[in-house]
Amino acid sequence: MNNKLFIYNTLSRKKEEFTPIIPKKVGLYVCGPTVYGDPHLGHARAAITFDLLFRYLTFLDYKVRYVRNITDVGHLENDADEGDDKIAKKAKLDDLEPMEVAQYYTNRYHLYMDQLNVLNPSIEPRASGHIIEQLELVDTILDKGFAYESKGSVYFDVEKYHQQHHYGKLSGRIIEDLLSTTRALDGQSEKRSNLDFALWKKASPEHIMRWPSKYSTGFPGWHLECSAMSAKYLGDQFDIHGGGMDLLFPHHECEIAQSTIAKGKTPARYWMHNNMITINGQKMGKSLGNFITLEEFTTGDHAMLQKSYSPMTIRFFILQAHYRSTLDFSNEALMAAEKGMQRLLESLKTVEKIAPSKSSDFNVAEFENNCYSAMNDDLNSPILIAHLFDATRAINNMAAGQLSITANDLKQLKDLLNAFILEVLGLTPEMESFKEADTQLATAMDLVLQWRAQVKANKDYATADKIRDELAKAGITVKDGKDGAAWEVK
Repeated sequence: MNNKLFIYNTLSRKKEEFTPIIPKKVGLYVCGPTVYGDPHLGHARAAITFDLLFRYLTFLDYKVRYVRNITDVGHLENDADEGDDKIAKKAKLDDLEPMEVAQYYTNRYHLYMDQLNVLNPSIEPRASGHIIEQLELVDTILDKGFAYESKGSVYFDVEKYHQQHHYGKLSGRIIEDLLSTTRALDGQSEKRSNLDFALWKKASPEHIMRWPSKYSTGFPGWHLECSAMSAKYLGDQFDIHGGGMDLLFPHHECEIAQSTIAKGKTPARYWMHNNMITINGQKMGKSLGNFITLEEFTTGDHAMLQKSYSPMTIRFFILQAHYRSTLDFSNEALMAAEKGMQRLLESLKTVEKIAPSKSSDFNVAEFENNCYSAMNDDLNSPILIAHLFDATRAINNMAAGQLSITANDLKQLKDLLNAFILEVLGLTPEMESFKEADTQLATAMDLVLQWRAQVKANKDYATADKIRDELAKAGITVKDGKDGAAWEVK
């Protein structure tokens, strides 16, 4: 069985065999959420992508230190280092402390990650808790001559860096093209070049989140936090850095530049990026107003949703596409994912009912090799799922007496199904909160149908029909029969 793991490295633009710096130990850093709004489907895709990586590395007996940060300061409104801090801006609007906003949305993020069965990272540092480390990086980069002070702020000198290194090697951007296409922006006169990015920003009088430094009372630039925290917890160079494709430029490009100067090396040896979620071919995002929060998915309370979807359906929907491919949202795709996931989970029950035979018609060794080969090929979860569906069909035939399997092969098959469905893909039967919600809905519907039956008994058929029609609008179908009314969610 081939058990060499290959990962597509954005830095080299090719699949490479994964060899960690220290054998059987992995340092993994992933850019986590900026906590100023409810998590949406894009957050879910990034979290599930790297949860899959974390789970599979652990499954292969690697000891993984997984660091996923929380951005609670320094993420400004555009990539030109201008505008309000997004968390501080929301705090002003809601008359809250910025850390109240950050804590509230951090809690919300954790709530939905738990429902999606995303494992907790080993360490989850916050940008606001590492100001000292970030200021130390600013000092180092200034001392080495690759940054400059200007009106209380400190900027990284991109052009000087590019003279000795390669700015754009991760994203494939060409600095000469960037220079020719950038335009002067209002308020940018303190920068030598529009490509330069902030390491430290002087806070305006009305800016809420601020810390004292020898440069000014201010706050760190957005890119600096990941360089500081990854080095603190994983060392100057570690194995894998992950994040969404939208972070490739400028965020990760700037990380490489900062760390190369401060630490003398590129921070990570492998860079992994999950692709975007689209709706009707258009990127899903807050700026476009077409994003759907995870809460809306689980309640169905969004104009684009035909019904509510469980967290496990969302997880399976995401895993059905390779992490580097775009994933287009549609109700049809989610409903298909819902049915497919139920088939896989049902196979775990069906396989327990199979009686072993003296011979096998199912090649368990080949199935095992196919599962490992799919995951070892850059975490190819859709191919893994296809092999699991093949096994599901075979299991149904075994249960029907059309195929046979020996006791040893049956035990191995059960172990493999549990390993790849539950441990690696992280699929589980519905979470308890949703079972409780189903119970509450059933109780409420019993009361509604009792009321409707009483209305019909009083021959108020117009009201009875109105109740049925209003429930239909909410996605609940009521069917009258000789034994009373039955209902189902569409």
